[in-house]
Amino acid sequence: MKNVVFLGSKKIGLECLQHLFEKSKTLNYNILGILTNSRGKEILDYAESNKIRVIKGLDEYINLKEEVDIAISVQYHQILKKNHIEKAKEITVNLHMAPLPEYRGCNQFSFAILEDKKEFGTTIHRLEEGIDSGDIIFEKRFPIKEGSWVKDLHHDTHLASVSLFEESLGHLINGNYKLIPQEDFIEERGTSLHYRKEINDIKVIDLNWPQEKIEKHIRATYFPGFEPPYCLVNSQKIYFEKNDKIS
Repeated sequence: MKNVVFLGSKKIGLECLQHLFEKSKTLNYNILGILTNSRGKEILDYAESNKIRVIKGLDEYINLKEEVDIAISVQYHQILKKNHIEKAKEITVNLHMAPLPEYRGCNQFSFAILEDKKEFGTTIHRLEEGIDSGDIIFEKRFPIKEGSWVKDLHHDTHLASVSLFEESLGHLINGNYKLIPQEDFIEERGTSLHYRKEINDIKVIDLNWPQEKIEKHIRATYFPGFEPPYCLVNSQKIYFEKNDKIS
């Protein structure tokens, strides 16, 4: 029986963990433990209610006495170094909520909207030290709905990601997959790498832009819970808000 460790956070991490737990007997593996962060209360509660071991950080993980066969990362908050990645003797994988190799890094939903992409996707890839650079294992792609806001695209990607995880889990556990280098797709798909801080630049709206560009930047960066897009008037931020009550 294989030992699996799950590293995750956020709502998608919880949903993938739930599926992982529910399929453990059918697919004949043991969940050795889970890692999450201080904000992963729902994941911690789920682990406690189902008697799943909580591993308190990467230092504890790397020092586990038990062998780890497969490690699965879903929106885990820390960067894994080589020794963490190699702790799993078979493979460590990551679910990246974007198509690869087109969108490595952060804020992929925003840039896809800014670039007028017609298609998006989600990917499970082998985890390596580079940012989202490992071989592609499984992927799912879907059309971007016309006029999508960043929250809409995030929602659609969330659904596709959970579906991909559920469809792929059995193949991952049984080793029924091929590793395809991202380099094989770069000529066809292109590639980019975006950093978290870039979102701050694309939120700044210049009112001299054409209306279409202004609207696109607002759709790409307005996400409730985060600082809204804005323009500067006498060095003061004037925020844009979406009124969902207008019919």
